[in-house]
Amino acid sequence: MTKIRVSFIIAILLLLSSSFFLQVARCQSESDSEDAELVAETVEEGADLGIVGDDVQDFGSGNYSPAPGVETVCVFPKNAAKTVVAGKETEVLVGMKNDGDQIVKVLAVHSSVHLPYDHRMLVQNLSAQVFNNASIPPSVQAAFPYIFAVSKFLQAGTFDLVGTIVYEIDQLPYQNTFYNGTIEVIEAGGLVSVETVFLVSLGISLLVFLGLWVRGQIQNLSKKTKKAPKVETGTRTVDASMDEWLEGTAYTQSKASKSKKKK
Repeated sequence: MTKIRVSFIIAILLLLSSSFFLQVARCQSESDSEDAELVAETVEEGADLGIVGDDVQDFGSGNYSPAPGVETVCVFPKNAAKTVVAGKETEVLVGMKNDGDQIVKVLAVHSSVHLPYDHRMLVQNLSAQVFNNASIPPSVQAAFPYIFAVSKFLQAGTFDLVGTIVYEIDQLPYQNTFYNGTIEVIEAGGLVSVETVFLVSLGISLLVFLGLWVRGQIQNLSKKTKKAPKVETGTRTVDASMDEWLEGTAYTQSKASKSKKKK
């Protein structure tokens, strides 16, 4: 019974921890929805999104600092879980706000994939998306689409994505990191995510622990309702074998003397 109680307590703790993680995920999704609203407002304002160029330029080799007054956000449209299917394209909307006094000329957006526990371990350099004639006047917001695809041979798991937008102000290069966080890479055709496996496993564990607890309660109840066995009393009969064993003893002698007196 003690093991069942311990298992039930563990199940309650797992349930509480899962609710905490779900609350964190909910808060993160709310944050993503706010960023999405900001990007949507930017698109509705009709800012100049520029034209995607076909030329390939190595924008990832530079290490520039961000310009003061320039802020960036990003959102994964209809993909709050930030799930990336290996070998397939994933879209990101990069929002940029110019609070400075000069025009910002956007050059390109690029990103890279790293191991989550060590950013020095580069997994893959993703393609750069170049913009021509993309400028943001002062006090204006703009949104830029960025489409990338990780290698189809990349093993499923959690990786870190670092996204950077490169721009110029007065012919001086700058860059902002619009995203530096985790993504969940899954294989093509994989419909089961880590969260789904965790929730299903937690649900099965809770059902098992609940069944064990109910079974223990039923057993305890059945033990209490059982009545004590009745002890029957009555005349004691002496077996013939017992008489033979008692022959020659004081018991048989006294019995014989009593019979003679009666005669």
